[in-house]
Amino acid sequence: MGLIILDRDGVINEDSDEYIKNTEEWLPIEGSLEAIAQFNHAGYSVAVATNQSGIARGLYDVETLHDMHKKMSSMLDAIGGRVDAVFYCPHLPSKHCSCRKPKPGMLLEIAKRFNYESLQGVYFVGDTYRDVEAARAAGATPVLVRTGKGVRTLQVCTDEQLHDVQVFDDLLAIANELLVI
Repeated sequence: MGLIILDRDGVINEDSDEYIKNTEEWLPIEGSLEAIAQFNHAGYSVAVATNQSGIARGLYDVETLHDMHKKMSSMLDAIGGRVDAVFYCPHLPSKHCSCRKPKPGMLLEIAKRFNYESLQGVYFVGDTYRDVEAARAAGATPVLVRTGKGVRTLQVCTDEQLHDVQVFDDLLAIANELLVI
């Protein structure tokens, strides 16, 4: 049984610089839910690690965040997929907490939850450089998608910063390549 860790906004669902604040704004990226179901069917557990500072900013509350995740779960259930765990950081960047990416806290908690001594060989899929940094800090393998803020990330990062990062168009492209469908 494998494990794959996904960022949420920009990887699973559409992202917004104005934050995703409710279930109406939570819209899956085309093919992302199908990709998760493919990972499930191939024996992977799927965990989500997402910064959600909109909570601390007062843009939405924890209950609304859970409602967004219920919507995601319901949509996944309809196609035979699931997310096994969602970890989130509700803090502002200024709090310098250990759970907010690019720090590895959330990823290390996921490792504990799934009984992994190390995240070596576990993919962490994100769309920002802070996702890449979090993966590296936790010992996971960073993977970048062009969805969400991915194209912007590729434009501003140097080749040296992304030297060990595989880049894919979207989550479905990752599933299709890694699972050789």
